[in-house]
Amino acid sequence: MILIGMFDSPFVRRVAVSMKLLGFSFEHYNWSVGKDFDRIAKFNPVVRVPALVLDNGEALVESAAILDYLDELAGPERALLPRSGNERRKALHIMAIASGAVEKGVAQVYEYVFRPEEKRYEPWLERCRTQMQGALGELERICQARGQGKWLVADRLTQADITVTCIFTYLTDALALTPERAPYPAIRALATRCEALPEFQATRLAFVAPIPAR
Repeated sequence: MILIGMFDSPFVRRVAVSMKLLGFSFEHYNWSVGKDFDRIAKFNPVVRVPALVLDNGEALVESAAILDYLDELAGPERALLPRSGNERRKALHIMAIASGAVEKGVAQVYEYVFRPEEKRYEPWLERCRTQMQGALGELERICQARGQGKWLVADRLTQADITVTCIFTYLTDALALTPERAPYPAIRALATRCEALPEFQATRLAFVAPIPAR
């Protein structure tokens, strides 16, 4: 299989980490939506990453759909998202909150990367910050409730832990969220635990923060 996209994307990265944890070998095409727009368009008409090209040439797009496919291949006992019941609902809830947080973080990054300084709209940026911080606050509450040293929804690492770690690492890098600016000790503890695993270390790509600390 071929995974398309750069590891500085939390959505590409969570697919890569999942594939490594599940033992699926893959080639990695380190393509950027900016520099490799035309090449990515051949696999995804929306020109977004990740895309996963299967052995038969079929291309899957959107990380949630890709992760569902990988879990199906792995089987119910090894799947990274719980198959049913309360644990599945909790995992999906956590992943939705995490995805919302990173979407609002990416919106801030885009304002600084693509919009001239004189055209940036501060009320919009402040709203994105408020939404992002609200989501991170909820994730912090969930992590604290689970307790230090525990995984988020089960007695093993699941997609909830992978997704929260990938988005928090991205936000920390892209928006310079230092412990002083964004004190989320329980999320940081979970992310530190995950980032120490070889599957995470093999996909770590630091993001050069375009946004000055506030």
